[in-house]
Amino acid sequence: MHATASIEKPATIESPTQPTTASAPPRNMAVDAYRGLVMLLMMGEVMSFASVARAYPDSVFWRILGYNQTHVPWAGMSLHDTIQPGFTFLVGVALPYSIASRVRKGESFRKQLLHAIWRSFLLVILGFFLRSLGRPQTYFTFEDTLTQIGLGYTFAFMLAYCRPKWQWTALGTILFGYWLAWALYPAPGPGFNYAAVGVPAGWTHNFTGFASHWNMNSNLGQAFDLWFLNLFPRASRFVFNDGGYLTLSFIPTLGTMLIGLRAGEWFRSAAPKIPVRKFLIAGALLMIAGLALHFTGICPIVKRIWTPSWTLFSGGVCLYFLGAFSWIVDVKGYRRWAFPLMVVGVNSIAAYLIAHLWEDFFVTNLHVNFGYGIFRVFGTGLEPLMLGITVMLLYWACLYWMYRKRLFLRI
Repeated sequence: MHATASIEKPATIESPTQPTTASAPPRNMAVDAYRGLVMLLMMGEVMSFASVARAYPDSVFWRILGYNQTHVPWAGMSLHDTIQPGFTFLVGVALPYSIASRVRKGESFRKQLLHAIWRSFLLVILGFFLRSLGRPQTYFTFEDTLTQIGLGYTFAFMLAYCRPKWQWTALGTILFGYWLAWALYPAPGPGFNYAAVGVPAGWTHNFTGFASHWNMNSNLGQAFDLWFLNLFPRASRFVFNDGGYLTLSFIPTLGTMLIGLRAGEWFRSAAPKIPVRKFLIAGALLMIAGLALHFTGICPIVKRIWTPSWTLFSGGVCLYFLGAFSWIVDVKGYRRWAFPLMVVGVNSIAAYLIAHLWEDFFVTNLHVNFGYGIFRVFGTGLEPLMLGITVMLLYWACLYWMYRKRLFLRI
């Protein structure tokens, strides 16, 4: 990871296999704005909508905000659940631009592949680093967003050099193969001890029948992690993940990147036109497919274990977000409002690190230097919100300073 002195610009629409001396066009502001929204949703956890909702239990407004700033317990989707697929999807969108930029600079395929492997390695290591904060030793876990992307990134890069039909074939093979492996793994029986694998008492989100293959911590991914994660040094033996997250989710997560890859290539092939209609049609088809699999019980939509139906449904949602941003920014030309989002989106790795590393620093120093009372000016129930808004403004100010100084973290 390093800081560069300039923004990496998207590639031109020439063939990705032939170097060219043509200058790169401006950045795709719609993509940067969408990425900025994704990062702000993640950073916005500091505003603690759920805490405010608990302070005002009769407020439908705060209940809705609180719900959409937390992950759903198991099946379904909240706005907060769109963060990781959005981030992953946009990695795929950026791939064709990144490859074309490197080809334009004369880089060979071998050099690009080595760079992709290096990027994958750094993402995995950075995930370890962030998950190990506050722990007595390295916490080897592979369900972190950056780690999941890192595990699949090199494969996505290689598939970016394939024809579209092979990319779609790879997506279908990944999702069907992953679904089949889970379907063939024995489902938990009626007497299964869910408490022994960390499922909370009174848990009401287990499936019955065929869909029970995708119940929490009683599935193929859990069995794999019981073996795999205990190969690494640990303070204590791995038994289960409290949230049900799994290492093997990187496989269907690669599918999310491939959907983004196709969207990125649609962008480039349609330029200077914006393929909003294609985004919306493809998004609708993916969402319908995911919902059909869910409601027929063939494969439930569960973000925490990244089921194939989740890959399809969330991929469709991401395409709709991308289509909406493209229509507003590129088609209608409303660009000024997107600038605050773009400041965050062009420096997404910095935003990710700031949110994970600086929150306690800001909160502690705000309390030390300004006290607690200033954040209770609108009542104690809104104190977490006022503190969070202040921290968010500080986050954005840091990223704006980096933007003005042209300091961008790249991996």
